[in-house]
Amino acid sequence: MAKDKSIYVCNECGASSPKWLGKCPGCGAWNTLVESVADAGGGKNRFQSLARSQPVATLSEIEASDVERQPTGLDELDRVLGGGIVEGGVVLIGGDPGIGKSTLLLQALDALSRSMKTLYVSGEESGAQVALRSRRLGLDGSQVRVLAEIQLERILAALEAEAPTVCVIDSIQTLYSEQLSSAPGSVAQVRECAAHLTRTAKATGTTVILVGHVTKDGQLAGPRVLEHIVDTVLYFEGDTHSSFRLVRAIKNRFGAVNEIGVFAMTERGLKGVANPSAIFLSTHGEPVPGACVLVTLEGTRPLLVEVQALVDSGGPSPRRLSVGLERDRLAMLLAVLHRHAGIATFDQDVFVNAVGGVRISEPAADLAVMLAIQGSLRAKALPRGFFAFGEVGLAGEVRPAPRGQERLKEAAKLGFSVAVVPQANAPKKPIEGLTIHAVERVEQAIEIVRSL
Repeated sequence: MAKDKSIYVCNECGASSPKWLGKCPGCGAWNTLVESVADAGGGKNRFQSLARSQPVATLSEIEASDVERQPTGLDELDRVLGGGIVEGGVVLIGGDPGIGKSTLLLQALDALSRSMKTLYVSGEESGAQVALRSRRLGLDGSQVRVLAEIQLERILAALEAEAPTVCVIDSIQTLYSEQLSSAPGSVAQVRECAAHLTRTAKATGTTVILVGHVTKDGQLAGPRVLEHIVDTVLYFEGDTHSSFRLVRAIKNRFGAVNEIGVFAMTERGLKGVANPSAIFLSTHGEPVPGACVLVTLEGTRPLLVEVQALVDSGGPSPRRLSVGLERDRLAMLLAVLHRHAGIATFDQDVFVNAVGGVRISEPAADLAVMLAIQGSLRAKALPRGFFAFGEVGLAGEVRPAPRGQERLKEAAKLGFSVAVVPQANAPKKPIEGLTIHAVERVEQAIEIVRSL
């Protein structure tokens, strides 16, 4: 019997080499080539289109029908998915180990099983372990069908026999196909198994939810093509020391991206948080210097987040530290404060923090950060019920933020009464209970805050 020919495949990009190399010839990464057995060839029908083949047609003549959505029973998950699951849709959800991916999907399947057929395929746990978890979550009498299997061909046969409406694969890195001789979790196996499951989902109308592992960098493990072929990519975020979890949509063919859902981890599983702004606001008895509330936008949802700043006398080399905000952005805002508002911090340590562990990436946080730094430097607290938002340019101008009216209405709904906003975001009609100061320059905002 002839010995199988070995090749070396890169774990990062999937490039192959006939011999081992320290550096991948494809992506240039070091020590990523692992030994694998060369494929004997899976036949001429191995590569097929993911969607059904159709003849050439004119775009205007193609009938466009809106996709129907089935709610999962978890409102926060439905928000991230764009209203619910879609027939034939493929969802990929990734996150750190132990963050709650399997718990969330088991809860969603249990809610869906009351109205449709569901299947939970576990490649990491036995059926008894899945049953034990369901008992812990209080899902007594659950009608979810469970299959403990990692071979792709058997899973496809089970899908054909059961014909479920929704199927969860936990996880994609544990599956292997007999057509390939490489180990489960390798680039080739992940790519092949995901393609087969996507093809099955499109052909049968079954909604497939894939669980993916993440690397130490927080990216989904496996080839990048995994994110390309699926319809929706969700990331599970959150600190293991905190009870709150965020589910963020990175890609969604059926809804908005960057949409977030907020969950709280309890003894009975994950519960949706209806008012997430309460998490990211500190509860001070009295207003404190260096704190300013910001109305940020996560997808289509306005969130109120408290930004805290601490300015302290520094040594020969003052430090700039930010948690939840970009450090380079902070350095730029300090330069603008000095040049256009006359507030010097070149001999001060400046620390900025976003409360609740949320990451703020949008530039609309600039004005709130500046006002928090100014309040800490002068040891003067902003009035109760104050908030601000707006992008600040290098010339000192305050630029408008997108969807400003929704931000103002959300703050007014939560009882806030005073706002400093860009001139372009000032509402044409007054909002009840809200005093709005519209500004065009940074120095105007500083003067208004000093007079409050």
